[in-house]
Amino acid sequence: MSTHVNRPIPADDERTRRWRLVLGGGDADGTGRALTGTDAAMDGALTALYGRTRQPDRAGRDRAGRDRSAGLGASAPSVVRWLGDIRTYFPSSVVQVMQRDAIDRLGLATLLLEPEMLDAVEADVHLVGTLLSLHKAMPETTRETARAVVRKVVDDLEKRLAGRTRATLTGALDRSARISRPRHRDIDWDRTIRANLKHYLPEHGTVVPERLIGHGRASRGIRKEVVLCVDQSGSMAASVVHASVFGAVLASMRSIATRLVVFDTAVVDLTDRMDDPVDVLFGTQLGGGTDINRALAHCQSKITRPSDTVLVLISDLYEGGIRDEMLKRVAAMKASGVQFVALLALSDEGAPAYDRDHAAALAALGVPAFACTPDLFPEVMAAALEKRPLPIPAD
Repeated sequence: MSTHVNRPIPADDERTRRWRLVLGGGDADGTGRALTGTDAAMDGALTALYGRTRQPDRAGRDRAGRDRSAGLGASAPSVVRWLGDIRTYFPSSVVQVMQRDAIDRLGLATLLLEPEMLDAVEADVHLVGTLLSLHKAMPETTRETARAVVRKVVDDLEKRLAGRTRATLTGALDRSARISRPRHRDIDWDRTIRANLKHYLPEHGTVVPERLIGHGRASRGIRKEVVLCVDQSGSMAASVVHASVFGAVLASMRSIATRLVVFDTAVVDLTDRMDDPVDVLFGTQLGGGTDINRALAHCQSKITRPSDTVLVLISDLYEGGIRDEMLKRVAAMKASGVQFVALLALSDEGAPAYDRDHAAALAALGVPAFACTPDLFPEVMAAALEKRPLPIPAD
């Protein structure tokens, strides 16, 4: 009678499994590992997307001369099944990456015009950008589904960002409203004493304040103005989505007058739609050229209180307009008292490709250009409202 003995799994077995999934099998993978069950299904989903890396020619062979051996096909049903598979086998963050790769590598963007596809995808900021680039071509049957997908992403962003943004900017507005020569009833005694402790006189047991700090008077009127000037070229899609959300949050604050301008070679003022970020997003047209100078000219013409205004330019700085005029315009606005902020991106991905010469020229004018994450944006705005150095992230 034989006895079955449970043998321990070799320590490197999991590593071999992962390498097999990465390499994709075949004679050249070198692992000698066969996959079964869930692993085989995962491998199939990966192979459908990554099994070929080059676009096929008309004869059905890739440009290196090899036969095609994988793909998702051209039909929505097969893609929907694949989307269901990857959501089963991979975490949400990986699903979103694979969706983006499928759109980029396999040319599946046009399938997003079909409602059943939109019901199957994992909604994220990058998918919203793709939908916005396609929305002019969407059939009527798809538009409501697309709006629902965009609405979900926007609502999720607002829940994550709105509360902290309002709290941070309210604090900045309160601090900027404090006055240095207050009347007696407006003195903030706690802050005044702390600021003047070095002037304590032990022999008299008292502090002689050299500087009085006042609360300032609460104002229900507009205290600051913010202009968001957003590049809507294709590479800036995620930034446009985040800017629309922040624009709505800022517009909800009664003490800040907010304007939202998007541009490519044309300029569109979307200020009257800012109460609904989804309306803002469907008012954009991603893609096309870039004329930063023209956009800044429009923004400059709307500024009535320069010393109380923050202008935020969100762009990769590839200028298709008149470069020298753009820089002169920036210099003129700064000289008038405008706080000018240049963001290369407003997204979680960091800085995209950008025009380094223009970034250097702005830096020479005292306007450093840097990429900003959505989580850092409230701090950047608070610093600009208070006219203090911006919290520029380290490279």
